[in-house]
Amino acid sequence: MKAIVLRGCLWAAAVLMFVHGAGVAAADQLVWRGDHATGRAIMDDLAKEYARQKLGTISLQPFSTLSGLDAVAQGSADFATSARGKYARRTEEAGLDFTPVVLDGAVLITHPQNPVRSLTLKQIHDIYFGRITNWQDVGGPDKPINLYSIASPLDGVEYSLRALVYRNGNQPVAAPRLYINTAKLEEAITLDPAGLGLSTLANTRGNTKVRALAIEGVSASTQSVADGSYPLFITLYMVTRADSPHHDAVGRFAAFLQTPAAKAILRKHDLIPYADAGDVVARDQARMALIDERIGRETVAASAAAPADSQPMSAPRAVLAAKVATAPAADSTEAARANLARAEAAKAQQQAEPPAAKPAPRDKAAAKPKPRSSGGK
Repeated sequence: MKAIVLRGCLWAAAVLMFVHGAGVAAADQLVWRGDHATGRAIMDDLAKEYARQKLGTISLQPFSTLSGLDAVAQGSADFATSARGKYARRTEEAGLDFTPVVLDGAVLITHPQNPVRSLTLKQIHDIYFGRITNWQDVGGPDKPINLYSIASPLDGVEYSLRALVYRNGNQPVAAPRLYINTAKLEEAITLDPAGLGLSTLANTRGNTKVRALAIEGVSASTQSVADGSYPLFITLYMVTRADSPHHDAVGRFAAFLQTPAAKAILRKHDLIPYADAGDVVARDQARMALIDERIGRETVAASAAAPADSQPMSAPRAVLAAKVATAPAADSTEAARANLARAEAAKAQQQAEPPAAKPAPRDKAAAKPKPRSSGGK
């Protein structure tokens, strides 16, 4: 048996991109390590199905997203999953590849007894900034908003929300109640009618002890995430190292995740495979423009939509990766490959072109109008 350590943010562990056709001579032993909440929501079911089909066993070791990324960087894990793209300022992530694999919804959760049903993007912006501190200011009772957050630095979902709301995933926020993981945060919300925190659509599905708030009047669902009408949809990534010695075993698990049984588990948890999500990039540009407008921020050009410290895969390359994972021989995959080639050729041509010559500066002395004569002529 081959041993593999799998660490990362659990919800995205369901959609791995490197698919290999090799058969399984013996069942693999897999060890997964990642976030508590999505582990219980997704990996539990995947592990049971994997064992039921006698493909191997998966030992779950929940901890945190960042621990998974670092484990891949250090070579003690073969891949991780992340609810954010690469953070370029961390040297530990410099050699990691982030491939988009699934869409989920970032959801603000509160206690079921809280009468507030929806928040605006501007209200979310001001709550996390500490400008709104009372539920009365957002249509609720006269009680302080007890804002909860994750203590772990660069948590995937927290980072993605701040990248959307502030265009800075590492933006400091006014959240004094910090928890080690989403599972503990949710437990706190269930005990606090004035609580507010962040989770995901996949993780809160079926949890009657918390309630997900609508955003701008739109509730999170697979439909609203898929069509982009829910503004806080997020991309989950598979994170790997190019020099991993366990590509074959990772590929076998990846192949399992493309089977009807595994996809049924993903759909049950309200996750949308990236390859089935359509033109995510176009929807992303539209929703960022909406967020900018509702928050009152000057619209940022589409080329600058991604925060400077996050480097997700370019759109053509991401689409091709998703197509290769799900239908490597399909015509649409070949079309995606051709589209990537055209995009790279256009970029190379643009970089090769010399910059346009600047016009010569005007002679200010010559351009200066002559003073009028005081003689009246």
